[in-house]
Formats: sequence, structure tokens, C-alpha cells
Amino acid sequence: MKNPVFHRRFLGLLAGAFVLAAATMTTVPARAADESPDALVKRLSSDVLDTIKADKSLQGGDINKIIALVDTKIMPNVNFQRMTASAVGPGWRQATPDQQKKLQDEFKTLLVRTYSGALAQVSDQEISVKPLRAAPEDKDVLVRTEIKGRGDPIQLDYRLEKTPGDGAGWKIYNLNVLGVWLVETYRSQFASEINAKGIDGLIASLAARNQTNAKKS
Repeated sequence: MKNPVFHRRFLGLLAGAFVLAAATMTTVPARAADESPDALVKRLSSDVLDTIKADKSLQGGDINKIIALVDTKIMPNVNFQRMTASAVGPGWRQATPDQQKKLQDEFKTLLVRTYSGALAQVSDQEISVKPLRAAPEDKDVLVRTEIKGRGDPIQLDYRLEKTPGDGAGWKIYNLNVLGVWLVETYRSQFASEINAKGIDGLIASLAARNQTNAKKS
């Protein structure tokens, strides 16, 4: 029997998988434009789980394969720029385009390194998506899910926004893991860095953390 730490690591995997999008968005598949937000979450969750279960190198934490998995299956469905901007907070508006790109790149790397170790924990889990509580005209919704496997079901919820124009469809921009919103958690950490050393200080701090994590892997 796996202990509760296992379940939290598994949640980390899913959280990481849905936020590790590259800084430059690509075109969303055509079917996503007409796909409901709860159907999108269900499809992506199942697709990621099935891919991991079938690939031993992913389960072993192969960073290159993890990035490839994220870029091909997750990237088109996450507004990573909004996620990074929200995590950085007010300082994002003062950052130059070059600084914003560096923040997104370092944030992505941080999340990849942070959650890659959880891949080895995937076994017989399944995703249960709860009934969506939203009106047809809503542009911002909450999709609630549970991770079902050994032990008690675990909460994992997603915030999604409806995007217009080319590549229209639903995109994920925040997650709630065990009652804690991921973006807000990082915002408090980043705010301290910005207050002490500015945007360049935050970028340097993220880069240093990523280098340290790389040496450990």
C-alpha cells in the first residue's frame, strides 16, 4: 500500500503536467474550439496518464521526454503567459519583453524539474471529472476533478478561460491542488524576491534554483 505522500506526489505530477507549457503558444487543435472545458480536462488527463503508463523512461523521470510530452500534448491548452504573469504579480507589467520571456522560460524549467520525480509514482490512478457548474455563456469556469486510485479520492481543480479568435478554445491558467491554488503559492514566493532584488533578481534566483535542481537529477 502506498502512503499519503504518494498521492501528493501524484498530484504534483498532474499539476506539473498542466502548467509546464512553453512560453510561446501554438495553434490549438481544431476540435478544442468546440470542446467543453470539462471534456478538455478529461481528455488531457487521460491522455497524459496513458502515455506515462506506457513509457518506462517517462516513469523514470527522463527530462527530455517529459518536455516532449508537455510540448505535444499540453502546451496548446494552457495559457502559460497568463499563468506566469499572475505568479509574478504587479511586477510583470514593469518587466521588459525580454525579462518576461526569461521569466516564462525559467518558470517552465522550475516546474519541469520540480514535478518530474513524481512520474515514477503513476500506476493505476484514474481521473473523475465532476459535473460542470457553469452557464453556456460563461468565459471563465472551474472544472473540479478527483484522482481515484488507492486510498481516498484527492481533489485537483482547474481554472480555464475561453479564448476568442484564431485557436479559439478553452485554456487552463491555474490549478487547485489539495485546496491550494498553484499560482497564488508561487506569487508569494516571487513577491519576496522582487521586493528584495527586482525582476532581474527573481530571474537570477529562478535560474540558480534550476541549476541546483539539474545537478540533483
